[in-house]
Amino acid sequence: MSGAFERLSHVLPEESSVDAGGQLTIGGIPVVELARRYGTPLHVIDEAGLRRQMRRYVSGLTARWPNSEVLFASKSLPIVAMYAVAASEGMSIDVAGLGELVMAIEAGVPGARIYQHGNAKTTEEITRAIEYGVGTIIVDGRDDLHRIRAALPEGRQQAVLLRVIPNIDAETHESQATGGDTSKFGVTLDQAAELAAELRGDGQIRLDGLHVHIGSQILQTAPFGEAVRRVSAVGQFPVYDVGGGLGVSYVETDSAPSVEAYLDEVVAAARAVLPAQAKLLIEPGRSIIARAGVTVYTVTTVKTTGRTFVAVDGGLADHLDTALTGQRYSPILADRANAEPDGIVQLVGRQCESGDLLVDRAELNSPAVGDTVVLAATGAYSYSLTNNYNGARRPAIVFVANGRDRLAVRRESFTDFLALHDVAKEHDWSS
Repeated sequence: MSGAFERLSHVLPEESSVDAGGQLTIGGIPVVELARRYGTPLHVIDEAGLRRQMRRYVSGLTARWPNSEVLFASKSLPIVAMYAVAASEGMSIDVAGLGELVMAIEAGVPGARIYQHGNAKTTEEITRAIEYGVGTIIVDGRDDLHRIRAALPEGRQQAVLLRVIPNIDAETHESQATGGDTSKFGVTLDQAAELAAELRGDGQIRLDGLHVHIGSQILQTAPFGEAVRRVSAVGQFPVYDVGGGLGVSYVETDSAPSVEAYLDEVVAAARAVLPAQAKLLIEPGRSIIARAGVTVYTVTTVKTTGRTFVAVDGGLADHLDTALTGQRYSPILADRANAEPDGIVQLVGRQCESGDLLVDRAELNSPAVGDTVVLAATGAYSYSLTNNYNGARRPAIVFVANGRDRLAVRRESFTDFLALHDVAKEHDWSS
């Protein structure tokens, strides 16, 4: 069996390596040093690798279909720094909630480059989007149209796309599938054609085109091409947003499609069925940020009962995805990254749930209290799903590149944690 780093190199960040002392480095900085400086749990983002992946998408799509745009699906990592980096690399932004919109605004993203999603948009969300000048609202049904009309100032027109259900059940976890006929998102192909006819010539709402999305963590390219073909049946429009959902490699046996293979599939289908002059949009999220990010923990307990348990100072509060979807992840000891695993353990968190299992049957090299454990490919959705279970504080996020580290999100303090409870002091709770 080869060393851990060698086996996991295609899962770890692009700018990761092992230094002369055998320690894992990311962006030229030993991870153990980052853990010491910022504390753990800690999210570390390989900024150079992240930007490189963004450019693969932007330049790759432009080369294949010049009239195009790449949107960052920001729910995968909704932090102000991420919005700013994506915009600086020529990406527009996909937001799916008011908080995401607020952060995009805070990052200085122009309204024209923001696309508002959501299957249950509130009046407040739509009103705020229109006030800021959000370029496009993705309409999920008639209620969105009613709210848009009510919020629009007199004489103002709003561009929209209709979200269409393509009836494609892509192979992924059921919670991540969005294209089947039981999906809560969008309207049927027939309903889309009906709404499109109604909006033709509408003075307030300008229908630019269609949107389709079939799910997340999809490890085949064919369903993406089929989605393009299905949506084309509704008719010809100036804009087609064919969504995102390309999967990534989480463990050494995974073999996710490349960005190039994905783009080839989507564009080949577009050339076959879409108008040549149409604008083509895609929305990658997970495949932009997952590999670039890792989560860093400190081992707090090692014990053997029925099994050997290695417990760290994080868990369900900062990494919910294992419990939520059963996704497997790859751990590595930053202290001795090239050492061959010599045992199988249960890598668990510190939250009071038996389901707080980070990695089932994890292969590690003699883990001990004080060791630094890195969980690879956690850049997508880990921070998005962070919570305060058992009073845990939200971790910090640091971006690293070329030997420089920049704090993007500070660790939640107990002052922050208690701030929402200040109103309790106004009451006598003894009776």
